[in-house]
Amino acid sequence: MSPLALETRGRVAVLRLSRPEKRNALNTETILELERFFGSPPEGIGAVVLAGEGAHFCAGLDLSDLRERPTWDAVLHSRRWHRTFDLIESGPLPVVAALHGAVIGGGLELAAAAHLRVAEESAYYALPEGRRGLFVGGGGSVRLPRLIGAHRMTDMMLTGRVLDAAEGHAASLSHYLVGDGEALDKAVELAGRAAENASVSTFAVLHALPRIAQAAPEQGYLMESLMSAVAAGGEDAQERMRAFLEGRAAKVTR
Repeated sequence: MSPLALETRGRVAVLRLSRPEKRNALNTETILELERFFGSPPEGIGAVVLAGEGAHFCAGLDLSDLRERPTWDAVLHSRRWHRTFDLIESGPLPVVAALHGAVIGGGLELAAAAHLRVAEESAYYALPEGRRGLFVGGGGSVRLPRLIGAHRMTDMMLTGRVLDAAEGHAASLSHYLVGDGEALDKAVELAGRAAENASVSTFAVLHALPRIAQAAPEQGYLMESLMSAVAAGGEDAQERMRAFLEGRAAKVTR
């Protein structure tokens, strides 16, 4: 059985972690399948929703993957996760994570690699590695402090603190908080909107914006100017602007 299940809804690919009997814990096979998918997404897809089957999104690393693993092998294991999650974060497609139940350890690291996160009220977040004598290895020490701050991550790792859905939302772990059973549909809706954007604009948001945000102001302003000019000069952008000026495109309303 594949550790992933795929369906398409229009131009949106819904990719589910499919190990519900293991609370969708991530083993090497799952990571390799994620790497294959995001390294070569299906043609015609404009965005991806990442979800989990069963009662949980993902309960983290399948610890059997680390059992008696030599130190160097553990380094390579972590670097494989880094490559895979980088493909999610820095690939060509917007990725929306639909979160419910456990979003723990490596599952939280996976969710942090997505561009948008929709959480149900059942979602809860934890980083138990510190209490188990471990440390995060899937990019969490880089991505999570940018989302919630190093001080909050320190609390979660030192004390085993668990954040419920409301606390996680207040801490910026999710962009949208919805009722139980509603995350997948909301995520598909958001991904569908993202899939409609011009490809150059999407590239700018996914690739230029994070680098601009991390750059010194002078460098950021220059990158912004260059990316703005490239985006506006595209044929798709020109047609969209003509449609707006001619009254063929909807105006922004509340």
